[in-house]
Amino acid sequence: MIPLVRVDNRLLHGQVLEAWIPRLGARTVVVADDAAAGNPLARAAMTLCLPAGVEARISAIAAVDFPALAAAAAPVLVLVREVASVLEATGLGLTPAMAPVVNLGNVHFAAGRRALTPSVYLGELELALLRRLADAGFRIEARALPTEPPIGLTELERRYLAAHPG
Repeated sequence: MIPLVRVDNRLLHGQVLEAWIPRLGARTVVVADDAAAGNPLARAAMTLCLPAGVEARISAIAAVDFPALAAAAAPVLVLVREVASVLEATGLGLTPAMAPVVNLGNVHFAAGRRALTPSVYLGELELALLRRLADAGFRIEARALPTEPPIGLTELERRYLAAHPG
């Protein structure tokens, strides 16, 4: 099962290791990212601090078998770098029935993006992609840590409009 797909520019790091993996009871973490998969140093760095009993797989997104991950008996946490990667994953078989929640953990500032939480910056393109995912049945939430209250897509859109009047 895939209880959570997390969008996080930093991929596998302290918040994921210390908070999300224990909360989800994840036994496997899949980093679905072309750049990380092609970088031996990044792959090594991400796997060095894994807790005992947790496996990491770092693969190009096209190489991830999402239906097989969803069929796993133990929870699998999927990490992607960008919102667009989640949409790409849907083209590879990922459905809301397999992974009901898309979590926005850390989406860094870039041109055209506005701060909607302290760690999530989104622009019109990301919001449109998130709306498509929500319309397909995914639950969208923003929160860095599982102890924080989730902020849903409607509130993110409201914050974006408030920061972008007119």
